[in-house]
Amino acid sequence: MMNYQETIEYLFNSTPVFEKIGASAYKPGLQTTQALDEHFGHPHHQFKTIHIAGTNGKGSCSHTLAAILQSDGYNVGLYTSPHLVDFRERIRVNGKCIPEQYVIDFVDKERQFFEPLHPSFFELTTALAFKYFAEQGVDIAVIEVGLGGRLDCTNIITPLLSIITNISLDHTQFLGHTLPEIAGEKAGIIKQGIPVIIGEDIPETRPVFEAKAQEQNAPILFAQDMNHQEVLKASHCTQGMEYETKHWGTLTGELRGDYQAKNMNTILNAVNYLSSLPHPVIRNTESISTGILHVSELTGLMGRWQKIQDKPLVICDTGHNVGGWQYLAPQIKSQPCKQLRIVFGMVDDKDVTTVMKMLPKDAIYYWTQATTKRAIKVEKIANLGASLGLHGDMYHSVCKAFKAALADASDEDFIFVGGSSYIVADFLS
Repeated sequence: MMNYQETIEYLFNSTPVFEKIGASAYKPGLQTTQALDEHFGHPHHQFKTIHIAGTNGKGSCSHTLAAILQSDGYNVGLYTSPHLVDFRERIRVNGKCIPEQYVIDFVDKERQFFEPLHPSFFELTTALAFKYFAEQGVDIAVIEVGLGGRLDCTNIITPLLSIITNISLDHTQFLGHTLPEIAGEKAGIIKQGIPVIIGEDIPETRPVFEAKAQEQNAPILFAQDMNHQEVLKASHCTQGMEYETKHWGTLTGELRGDYQAKNMNTILNAVNYLSSLPHPVIRNTESISTGILHVSELTGLMGRWQKIQDKPLVICDTGHNVGGWQYLAPQIKSQPCKQLRIVFGMVDDKDVTTVMKMLPKDAIYYWTQATTKRAIKVEKIANLGASLGLHGDMYHSVCKAFKAALADASDEDFIFVGGSSYIVADFLS
């Protein structure tokens, strides 16, 4: 029998993995998922679910809702991707990662069944998660969409509530090259009669969501509309972010990024719905404030404007596309410091030029590349940086880049590490 490390290598090497190879791992369609689901006896029928899609903010929203539900006394499953340090982060119950032995046994017992199906890594991981959640007797699971929505293998569930956080241009080679096309793919999670909350919308995407909701007879709520704005004011405080809200008083959120105000507005609209059902899902008001304040501790969330040390200040963030950087760039620029130093790299399916145009001109850059095959070569990033008037040196690993930044920095400097989830993963490893 394989040990844990060998099992993970088998999963990564014998199934097409989007994180490693990109486009060729994307398997549109649900046939394999349905075959796996049938084989395991439809485990997702044994627990309630909340389904979350969107370009940015899925992770923060998923983890925060899970933390609130845990604080309310439920046994909560949480399925997210990608992982940062260990595969097991993707599948958690009450914040605890799936045990190594469970993963080993699953592959060992089931490979004769699944190998002939040639599932993608994500199809197999989803089947593993649903089976594990059923066996752990979770009451409710928060399920984050892998990619898109309509053809994503999580889309076999019938949730209590669907959430689409926002839409920006990402993964355009699978989901479409325009915002309405991408919205159409994400809107694929809208189910017959199941309410859907749209976190952020723009004139191009709104009609797509409205049409799909109408076709599915699904109640739809746009969290940005004046009458649904839950977050009235957001400001930074010592513990994170302070929110003045319409229905829940003043709340303190642990997650610090400026972009969390939009996420919090989406989350609180979901909370409003879940607490107003005839049999309320969220029963205690305190569980809302507890969950929001202790997200990382309750769920193990990492990499969201995460502070690593104070002198020099070191922050990492997984924001990796235009939608994320429109919040990150101003926040980085507004951080008081003597010298800004940025450890930066990206992967291949992002709008790299647009993101890099947002980067601060007065920073010293430590260009690098993550260990994924999809990483853009550091030479390419450095050349693009130079053409945009950004100055720095090249390092062939995130570790070397960060060590160089740390060696150069004084206590008053600010080191930011990011550009991609994979850069942050290498950094935290």
